[in-house]
Amino acid sequence: MQEFDWKNNVDNREQKQKLAKRIAKRVKDGDIIGFGSGSTSYLAVEEIAKRVHEENLKIKAIPTSTIIEEICKKLKIETITLSEAKPDWCFDGADEVDLHNWLIKGMGAALYREKMNIKASEENYILVDSSKFVEKLGQNHPVPVECKIDKIDIVKEALKKLGATNVEIKESNVGEGMLITDNGNALLFAEFPKIEPNFEEEINKIDGVVENGLFIGYNLIIIK
Repeated sequence: MQEFDWKNNVDNREQKQKLAKRIAKRVKDGDIIGFGSGSTSYLAVEEIAKRVHEENLKIKAIPTSTIIEEICKKLKIETITLSEAKPDWCFDGADEVDLHNWLIKGMGAALYREKMNIKASEENYILVDSSKFVEKLGQNHPVPVECKIDKIDIVKEALKKLGATNVEIKESNVGEGMLITDNGNALLFAEFPKIEPNFEEEINKIDGVVENGLFIGYNLIIIK
């Protein structure tokens, strides 16, 4: 899934670079770290790689997308999977953060592995620049919902019954047709006028849903 040119297209780059440098300082020799996806995480991977090579640190990364995995390989950071080890800690970005530290993540289609990493780790750092803070979740972004391709219509109707006013299929940025996630699924964007505390759980109950981009009630450390 090669959808984003993070190297050349980074909004608020100065803020994100500072966040990347801050999280890189937390790295210790021997750490197993969950690596998030997105532009801020990309910058963090670069900063971590600098420390790894300058200080000869031995770490392992659990990447949340194929593109972050490829970047790790280019930067000579060893990668493993959640089936091999549990992360000591994770870092990631977010698309929105509200006053309760609830998140919307997954606009870049890596939400499944992002959530698996965060659930597996007891220490999670969310790197967010000033543009990501909202008073009400869903203010600027829809809720990403990853679903089985053959269940798209069923999922769309169920999301509308839950209160979604609009549900769109995410199209690919690199060719015609829908975006296909790293897991071989479709991605829907569901717009809700109000996001209730039980929506993360309720969306995942829908037949065909693999995961959704709501992160409600998680123990997260917000770094801004």
